[in-house]
Amino acid sequence: MANLRIRTIDESELDTVLAEDFTFEGTIQFQEPLVVKGRVSGELKTESDLFVAESATMEANVEARRVSLKGMLRGDVRALERIEIFSGATLHGNIETPDVIIQSGSRFTGRCVMPEIQ
Repeated sequence: MANLRIRTIDESELDTVLAEDFTFEGTIQFQEPLVVKGRVSGELKTESDLFVAESATMEANVEARRVSLKGMLRGDVRALERIEIFSGATLHGNIETPDVIIQSGSRFTGRCVMPEIQ
């Protein structure tokens, strides 16, 4: 069996964490890695990484370098490098990425397009 390449993060090393009690509706654009623990609806755009915690509920379209999903996301996701869907996560939406990891125990409903890595 091949080794999974899913990485863990140390939240204390990140500058921005949107806490469990955080609720946002609209467009978020950011440049540094971001952790979402609360509720977000709208759109997220970045050239960096997005981490969606177990407690997070998102209804948003996402564009990022890498997306690591442990919570619930409803929307389309485009990742330049990779999408990681951890066990227990739910993703309802289409994904576009050159590399995807979907752990057993997660739920993914949508279409997956995997373009060539450039």
